[in-house]
Amino acid sequence: MSASISSEKMSRTEWRATSGLASIYGLRMFGLFVILPVFAFYAEHLPGGDNYTLVGIALGAYGLTQAILQIPMGWLSDRIGRKPVIYFGLLLFAVGSFVAALADDIYWVIFGRIIQGAGAISAAIMALAADLTREEHRTKAMAVIGMTIGAVFALSLAVAPALNQWIGVPGIFAMTGILALAAILIVKLFVPDPHISRFHSDTEASTDSLGSVLRNAQLLRLNYGIFALHATLMALWLLVPLTLREAGMAVEDHWQIYLPVLFFSMVLVIPAIIYGEKKARLKQVFVAAIALLLCGQIFLAMTVDTIQGTMFALLIFFAAFNLLEASLPSLISKIAPVGAKGTAIGVYSSTQFLGAFAGAAVGGYLMEHHGNLGLYAFCSGLLALWFILAYTMKAPAAVRSKMYHVQEMDKGKSQQLSEQLAALSGVREALVLANERVAYLKVDMAGFDEESVNKLLEDKEGEANGFSQ
Repeated sequence: MSASISSEKMSRTEWRATSGLASIYGLRMFGLFVILPVFAFYAEHLPGGDNYTLVGIALGAYGLTQAILQIPMGWLSDRIGRKPVIYFGLLLFAVGSFVAALADDIYWVIFGRIIQGAGAISAAIMALAADLTREEHRTKAMAVIGMTIGAVFALSLAVAPALNQWIGVPGIFAMTGILALAAILIVKLFVPDPHISRFHSDTEASTDSLGSVLRNAQLLRLNYGIFALHATLMALWLLVPLTLREAGMAVEDHWQIYLPVLFFSMVLVIPAIIYGEKKARLKQVFVAAIALLLCGQIFLAMTVDTIQGTMFALLIFFAAFNLLEASLPSLISKIAPVGAKGTAIGVYSSTQFLGAFAGAAVGGYLMEHHGNLGLYAFCSGLLALWFILAYTMKAPAAVRSKMYHVQEMDKGKSQQLSEQLAALSGVREALVLANERVAYLKVDMAGFDEESVNKLLEDKEGEANGFSQ
């Protein structure tokens, strides 16, 4: 079998694994997203819910435990298996959902949300997806999972007001728990078991790479960015639903704002993403999106009295938000060292959840003690600092990541092959990891000669086969 990238489509098993894992991720994220537009209304009727600090902590508490446990849960899946960790995480998420559903005060809701976040299975799901897909199709599998998250985010915000009217927030929490239990069945009955489970540098965090990733100034800027993005998002969910109600819109009609805003915001960002990638203008698009996000947030503060004004401000905000949410992982991939991509993504993802907690908790505190103006000032400060950090960052190279399967070899030969690959035209970085049987390359968007890579790997495979005979 050739060591080069295959032109075959994803196999039935790979599609089954990808769709199954995407649905699990989607069911779980639906449960986290769906309460965002309605939780502020529910909290008003809970003992302790008149304290905005506690409301903010309840809204974002899942992010704290998620941020702390996500990488360790991924490491645990390397030791005891992917599926056991996913089962345990989904069970925790279900328990937390039922605790929140039965809560009779804000403190029990906080406790339930903490348990929900402890079911931190994101890293284990990504590792299982890597186990079940070939190198040439792994990016496609991750893209499907990513698109599922985006679609679920839009769907959950659109249906939340109707669900709140039909079953209330306790019913939504209970439904979330049931969906988590259903996800366990999907993992058991639908997602294949991997024949071999091994560490994957492109999807998992490594202790060896952690220090270098945390010291990388460019990655730190991006990590601050995802922190600020989700902190702002969660802080605003404490205020936007109340703003729409005070402007005269019934709670059950809020979907009429969220649905068109989210739909058109996603449509608007597609040309910008294509332009940034194709024209190697990703930094310019990225910085412009942060400026637009800041404008959208300021417009929200200025248009609190009108439904139309709030809708326009939300359109600007979510167009920028969706563009940044899509651009940040691409920038991480371009900037991270070729052998530390999984570690960089793991730190980035943990920082994202930490931002969700901090934004909701600090936003609630500021609303409690300084009113709405304090919350808007906090969000504006976060985004203004992000704009400065992004504006002064180095423009990322116009590169993309490639993966190739290689034959088993010793460490010396893998080092030699890494050097040979790095010397080929259009290859910026190359790392062959013998234990993973994978060659990781970072290559130019233009000028990369893939045929030379294929030929070199085929020659090496032929040499290995000849030697073994």
